[in-house]
Amino acid sequence: MTIREIVQYLEQTAPVSYQESYDNSGLIIGNLSQEITGVLLTLDCIKSIVDEAISKKCNFIIAHHPIIFSGLKKLIGKNYVERTVIEAIKNDIAIYAIHTNLDNVLNGVNAKIAQKIGLTHTKVLLPKKNLLKKLTTFVPVNDADKVLNALSAAGAGNIGNYSNCSFTVVGEGTFQPNEKASPHIGEAGKLEKVQEMRIEVILPAHLESQVLNAMRKAHPYEEVAYYLHLLENENQEVGSGMIGNLPESMSEQEFLKYLKEKMQLTCIRHTQLLGKKVKKIAVCGGAGGFLLRNAIASGADFFITSDYKYHEFFDADGQIVIADIGHYESEQFTKELLAELLAKKFENLTLYVSETNTNPITYFTET
Repeated sequence: MTIREIVQYLEQTAPVSYQESYDNSGLIIGNLSQEITGVLLTLDCIKSIVDEAISKKCNFIIAHHPIIFSGLKKLIGKNYVERTVIEAIKNDIAIYAIHTNLDNVLNGVNAKIAQKIGLTHTKVLLPKKNLLKKLTTFVPVNDADKVLNALSAAGAGNIGNYSNCSFTVVGEGTFQPNEKASPHIGEAGKLEKVQEMRIEVILPAHLESQVLNAMRKAHPYEEVAYYLHLLENENQEVGSGMIGNLPESMSEQEFLKYLKEKMQLTCIRHTQLLGKKVKKIAVCGGAGGFLLRNAIASGADFFITSDYKYHEFFDADGQIVIADIGHYESEQFTKELLAELLAKKFENLTLYVSETNTNPITYFTET
C-alpha cells in the first residue's frame, strides 16, 4: 500500500480545501508513491514521535498538528521543528498533517469530543459559506437519468442525509450545428429543436472537476451546455465547533465532574457558575474563543474549548459558562478518531496509536 492511497482517503474524508487560511495540512514530508511499512498516529509530530515511529518500524506519521506552519529557510537543527524534520528525512519517514480540515468536517474532531461527553442531536456550530456550487445543464429527455446518475455517483446532489437531490424541468432547446460539428441530434446547417430537461444539482466546490468530468462523459452532446454558480448558502456539514444536548440535565457542579471524568482532565479553568441546569453544550477542540458569540446565540449553557486568555473570560458576561480544558486535552482523542477512520477503510494496514504524550504543559497537583 502506498502513501497516495491513504492520502486520497483522508482527503475524501476531510478535504484540504476545508482547512483555514493560516493552516498547512497535507503531505509535509515524503513521497506519495512510497510503500508503507506502518502508520503512527499522533496529535503532534515532534522528534520523540519520529523516534517512536522508528522503533515501531513505521515510515508514515499522520499528525493532527502540522510540524511546519511557515517556510523553513534553513535546516540546521536549531529548534525542535528543524530537528524533527531532519530526523524524519534521515530515516525516510513521511509526515502528513490533517488539522483544521479535520476540525471542520461533520464527523471530525469536534464530533469526537461530543461523542466522548455523550452529546446527542449534534450539529455544526458555525457552518461555512462559499463551499457549495450549483450546476445547471441541459440534456435530451431520454438521456436525463443517465446524466443524473453520473452526477450523483461523482458526489453531486447530496444534501445532509439525502442523496440524488436535483431539480428538473422540461423545455425546448435549440441549436444549429455548423459543417465541422458531429451532432448527436440534428444535421449540419439545420436549426434543431429538441425537448430537453434542465437539471440543477448542488455540489461541494472541491468536487467540481470530477463532477464536470462525469457530466461530460455521460452527456450525449458533443458540446455540453452548462453553467456553475458559487452559492452563499452555508454548508451545514462543514464548519467550526459543534453544539449538542446532554441526555439528561444536570447541575453545573455535576457537569464539571462529569466533564473531568469523560475527558480525562487534570483540571478545568472556568468562568463563574450561573446556578442553572446544564443541558445544551457547545464544544470546539483547540483554540475556540472566536466561537463564543455563536455558542451564546445557540443557547448553550456551557462552552468547552481551550487557550482562553485572562481578559477573554470576561466575555462570558454572565450569559454562559466557559470551560477551558486545555488544548492537548481537548484534542487528545483525535488519534483515536484517525485510528477508527483508517481501520474501517484499510483492514490490512499496520496502524499504531502513539503512546507518547506530546503535551508541552504539565500541572503541579501535589497538595
